[in-house]
Amino acid sequence: MAELLTIDDPDDPRLHDYTGLTDVELRRRREPEEGLFIAEGEKVIRRALQAGYGMRSMLLSAKWVDVMRDVIDEARAPVYVVDPALAERVTGYHVHRGALASMRREPLPAARDLLATARRVAVMESVNDHTNIGAIFRSAAALGMDAVLLSPDCADPLYRRSVKVSMGAVFAVPYARLDSWPHDLEAVREAGFRLLALTPAEQAVPLDEVAPHRMERVALMLGAEGEGLSARALRAADTWVRIPMAHGVDSLNVGAAAAVAFYAVTSGRPQP
Repeated sequence: MAELLTIDDPDDPRLHDYTGLTDVELRRRREPEEGLFIAEGEKVIRRALQAGYGMRSMLLSAKWVDVMRDVIDEARAPVYVVDPALAERVTGYHVHRGALASMRREPLPAARDLLATARRVAVMESVNDHTNIGAIFRSAAALGMDAVLLSPDCADPLYRRSVKVSMGAVFAVPYARLDSWPHDLEAVREAGFRLLALTPAEQAVPLDEVAPHRMERVALMLGAEGEGLSARALRAADTWVRIPMAHGVDSLNVGAAAAVAFYAVTSGRPQP
């Protein structure tokens, strides 16, 4: 059982993992370098632990101690109890959910290892908005995608905002980085995947006509909000596909588009 440690100094070095959580640029550099990520809220903390991530420490307001008692009893890491006002000074924002945990990152698998067993893969290019990353992972988990591959410039799925928006779904879907973009898309094709590029372009084929759910292996390519897939990525695809639109709407938010496309790709597959 972890020891409960009450802290009343915002400059206490033991709170280092939680400092400046609203400084996106700082946290984007610091968290991977220090091998940590932040899980926010009871459900997300529990899902991170269930996924096998180790805990470095936990930061709680007093009223959350009883709620998290079973986690505390099993924890092999310090649990810091702080006043909500102090938590806000340390983190830079009001911690509405009352519970934060600093978790240890695990090494990412190689893309080739994920491709060896997957049949339905999402491939993201330059999706650098953490909210969109979280939303896409949540849809990928809910709709039965097997894995996610990220271009080198995609945002970090383990950044606090991504994890929060996904409700911990980033822990449920394995993912890997493609080191060379878009060259590594050829390795995806060589692994037996049909590369479908999601784009609103008029020359793209409607998803239902392509019938991706009947294909043996599908890699669905998604681009950044607004810009979409780059010309290089589109050239690397086997087929351009689109979601038919009505009422003069030309496109959907990438998170919404991903959910629709994932359903089309996985429809009829047994869900885990």
